[in-house]
Amino acid sequence: MIAVTVVLAAVLGLLLGSFLNVVVYRVPIGKSIVSPPSACPNCEHEIKPYDNIPVLSWLLLRGKCRNCAAPISARYPLVELATSLSFALVALGFAPAAFAATTSAGAVAAVLVMVAFLYLAAITIALALIDLDVHKLPNVIVIPAYAVGAALFGAASFLSGDFGPLIGSGIAMAGLFLFYLVMALVYPGGMGLGDVKLAGVLGIYLGWAGWGAVAVGAFSAFLLAGVFSIILLATKRAGRKSGIPFGPWMFAGAWLGIVVGNAVFASYLSVFDLTVA
Repeated sequence: MIAVTVVLAAVLGLLLGSFLNVVVYRVPIGKSIVSPPSACPNCEHEIKPYDNIPVLSWLLLRGKCRNCAAPISARYPLVELATSLSFALVALGFAPAAFAATTSAGAVAAVLVMVAFLYLAAITIALALIDLDVHKLPNVIVIPAYAVGAALFGAASFLSGDFGPLIGSGIAMAGLFLFYLVMALVYPGGMGLGDVKLAGVLGIYLGWAGWGAVAVGAFSAFLLAGVFSIILLATKRAGRKSGIPFGPWMFAGAWLGIVVGNAVFASYLSVFDLTVA
């Protein structure tokens, strides 16, 4: 059943990836994500449903518009594939807990946690691409993420009867938000308010995963961004005053923390004969 869940999550990711392409294109320019229907940006010809099948349509059309033969960016199928893969990996990581649950309430709680991290995977792709494109993290995506995370994790805690992870989420959310806010106030040129708001969202998920995840996730964002900046400077693709979008590195650090943070942090503490309480 776990394998079936992973496959279903991958299919859902393909379908949602197609929608995320619309989100990434339309949200930054203030257009509705539901109307009008998708159309070729070159000839504005409406894309028919049979030409909007994730990945497959792009391959069959050889990356061109059926109507005007204008090239269609390879990023569209890549986003769909990336979303599919990320959903499959999230399902692979979280579905076993649902099937291992001994009560119905516990199983539903585990499913809600999986849905929460699937949601994080979706907004990771959308916001990272938008930040790369226009150096912005739109409130219309970031702010609702607070409510979604709180609702899903809150319901999971109520059903399982374990409120420890939820408390950790709240503390990490406030802590990362305040930490980034201080940095933004001290050095406004290097940190935007969009990063501050996103830090709170990521704190919800890192806090749920554990304190090791919080520590590694928060530190990794700066480490990865720093390494990337050094590479850009060394290859002369950027100068000392060049700005890079920090959102993608915040997401990269957060996922690193979620996946391996607790294990890495425990290994680090073991060097000093310490353990996480």
